Amino acid sequence: MPELNVDILVIGAGPTGLGAAKRLHQIDGPSWLIIDSNEKPGGLASTDTTLRLYDVGGHVIFSHYKYFDDCINEALPKETDWYTHQRISYVRYKGLWVPYPFQNNISVLPKEDQVRCINDLIDAALEARARAPTDKPKDFDEWNVRNNGEEITKIFMRPYNFKMQTGWLGERVAAPNLKALTNNVILNKVAGNWGPNATFRFPARDGTGGIWTAVAGTLPDEKKRFGKSGNVTKVDIPGHKVFLEDGTTIKYGKLISTMAVDFLGQISGDKKVIEASKDLYYSNTHVIGVGIRGSRPERIGDKCWLYFPEDNCPFYRATIFSNYSPYNQPADDVQLPTLQLADGQKGNDGSPRPGPYWSIMLEVSESSMKPVDESTILADSIQGLVNTEMLKPGDEIVSTYHRRFDHGYPTPSLERDGALKEILPHLYNNDILSRGRFGSWKYEVGNQDHSFMLGVEAVDNAVNGAVELTLNYPDFVNGRKNTERRLVDGAQEFKQKKLEIR
Repeated sequence: MPELNVDILVIGAGPTGLGAAKRLHQIDGPSWLIIDSNEKPGGLASTDTTLRLYDVGGHVIFSHYKYFDDCINEALPKETDWYTHQRISYVRYKGLWVPYPFQNNISVLPKEDQVRCINDLIDAALEARARAPTDKPKDFDEWNVRNNGEEITKIFMRPYNFKMQTGWLGERVAAPNLKALTNNVILNKVAGNWGPNATFRFPARDGTGGIWTAVAGTLPDEKKRFGKSGNVTKVDIPGHKVFLEDGTTIKYGKLISTMAVDFLGQISGDKKVIEASKDLYYSNTHVIGVGIRGSRPERIGDKCWLYFPEDNCPFYRATIFSNYSPYNQPADDVQLPTLQLADGQKGNDGSPRPGPYWSIMLEVSESSMKPVDESTILADSIQGLVNTEMLKPGDEIVSTYHRRFDHGYPTPSLERDGALKEILPHLYNNDILSRGRFGSWKYEVGNQDHSFMLGVEAVDNAVNGAVELTLNYPDFVNGRKNTERRLVDGAQEFKQKKLEIR
């Protein structure tokens, strides 16, 4: 059997693995190789192509790092490679579209709901003034009640999140400004866009996965093994060896692994990783796609993604995927038959007819706490689109898509940090840097830009011992003090100011 030897081996060609490979190619120092069991790069940021394009969940490009921007702009350099959008996002509640974030826009709610929300927000603010600084919330639900009040937590927050720690919050949850919120209620105004993804980019062609195919294309072919020739069957941690499906053995000096760390434990047989991984939790994701014939209706408009906390539909988020790029659905002159109407009826005689077309992408979460019936999830989702008035009963559905993705979201559970303190240093001491969305299991730095930089910084650590800011200091990376957004500048600012980041 052939045996290869490299200084650094990278497992996984998602954003983290490609970030590592890009950095290794750039510094042109140690020998390296990147491997992946999939033929197409992208991992959980890839795109499936059927009649339409569907991403593995709702991905958009916004960045905390100039280095990341430079790399993807090198891969897709033309202005016509991208569309730039202002986020138009809503929460569906009691038949209303409440602008996102929900907690900043209760002015849209019925008056009785406004009164309950404001009363609870006032109570929460008064309690906060009397609370000792050392009295920290024990979990995410308590953080929500303390910041948003019981009513907003009950209406919107709690259906999504429970038993979660506050360490993952970063910039993902907006704490309301009580004065501004009250002014908006009185003046019947809505709050402006909030958050780092208020403006975002999306590739013109090939979906999100097209970005990572292009990034992989900037790497030398002889450094890549994708498909069966890159499928890992076993990792020998003490022996510093990886065994592949085609019989190849790769001996490495250091390993940057982006596979799910619980799976790494399984295929390595490492008892410490296996045991500690029992305290790591995750949800699976079902991605549902629905293609519709007809002009985009006025009720849909320029909406980007929408949240659904109520129980009249199985999905928690819907993305109007056709709004991101006109190339995400068939051209108007493509002739397709009607599969069914939204109400389940057959519709016309099934003869192909031209468009125009538009499409919706739905996400359904599955976990031990929230089981999913795969045999009915597509029909249930279409019914949910009717229930929430996203579709009219007579709308013509011309294509559907359903795929289940294991390990969709890492859960920032109360047990997580304790498990990671056992796993990550243990692997590091054995020359393995486990990084990425599920490699390091940190939801708060799980976006595409974060994931990419986890790989970049892992290489700099492996080669030069540099600080891994994104892994170890997510609050700094996500915070306002990271103004330069360049890897070296951020590290220098961190060093100079000796920031204490908790």
